[in-house]
Amino acid sequence: MMRRHGAFFLSCLLAFTAGHMFNYTVILYLQEAVGSDWLSGVGFGLAFGSSLVFGWFAGVLCDRVPPHRIIHGAQALFLAGLACLWWAQAGGATGRVGWTLGGAFLGGLAWSFVGPARLATIGQIASAEELRPATIVFNLQVLVGFGLAPLLIGLVRSRAGWEAVLAVAAGCFAAASLLLVRLRTRAVAQGAQASVLADIRQGFTTVAADPLLTQLMLAAILGYAMTGPLQILLPKLAREVLQLTELQRGAYLGLLALSLIAGGIAALALARRLHHGRVVLAGIGTGGLLFATLGLLTQAQQSALALAGVGLAGGLVISLVVAGIQARAPLALRGRVMAMYSIISQVVPALSGVAAGVLVHSTGVIRAVQWSGLALAGLVAMAAWRMVRLRQHGGNTA
Repeated sequence: MMRRHGAFFLSCLLAFTAGHMFNYTVILYLQEAVGSDWLSGVGFGLAFGSSLVFGWFAGVLCDRVPPHRIIHGAQALFLAGLACLWWAQAGGATGRVGWTLGGAFLGGLAWSFVGPARLATIGQIASAEELRPATIVFNLQVLVGFGLAPLLIGLVRSRAGWEAVLAVAAGCFAAASLLLVRLRTRAVAQGAQASVLADIRQGFTTVAADPLLTQLMLAAILGYAMTGPLQILLPKLAREVLQLTELQRGAYLGLLALSLIAGGIAALALARRLHHGRVVLAGIGTGGLLFATLGLLTQAQQSALALAGVGLAGGLVISLVVAGIQARAPLALRGRVMAMYSIISQVVPALSGVAAGVLVHSTGVIRAVQWSGLALAGLVAMAAWRMVRLRQHGGNTA
């Protein structure tokens, strides 16, 4: 599998590393250069929240148009967003916030299309036997990119500044597109094309008719609810509570990513042995409780250990969830079904990130961390007993 699809997975790694560098740059720049936690939440919301508007159309487009073309277009939008961030940095204080938020919006537009397009591409290039492990490997590239991004930002920025960070991200996007020059996919929508709204409704009907698919989508919402607070609150926690240096902060955030990757690797290795539904629910609840403990820990070593537990649970849960959704998505509607998952993976972190920005502004970072973790654990406890089909889901595609 890796031999045949290695160029695609390497392209995923480069693109998602650059995409997460984009998001972290928006957050850190608005926190430090502008000095606003609230605006950092808004910036993160724009960088991921645009999917709530455009993601539905992206799913339809991925079924009507060869998805490899959509990947190239989305990465061009990322480059335009990076140009706006560069102008915000180079232009001084005048227009800084506007250009940064404008760049965040273009990045959000790109995120709306790139996730569904790459997931739809996997559905075409992978065989039936490869589909589930290929999707987990894809998710690993997302997690590795999430982990490399803060490390690269810390390393490059400490030596050359924000302009070099933006240049590295742009180079990754360009290389990601070059790796896909020979990739060919096809449109899968069958018959005469209805209106876009009718196609979107058909996607909703398909998901609603499958109880397990519906509950996997709900599990994805719960799993991604912690991502926004993690990205908004952890840099502030590392700086103000743990008092880490810039390089140490990069390593601390990188530890989260390493543990997310470890969780994804565990999912790949143990997928056939785990009872997926129970592991997903237990993993989300455990991750929320561990995140809440970060607000009580002031020693870097103890905090790092708890953070590693959060990441391990998160990587395992998300990998199992996305593989389950991909396996149950009908071929002719795969773009629309995977677009729903992509919207969840982008909008839920954005909304929770905005909420975390408001919460930290009003209560402080320690209480914001505690309340965020406990709220997630409570939601899982209340929802788990209703998700009967998910609790019964052992991991097979039936």
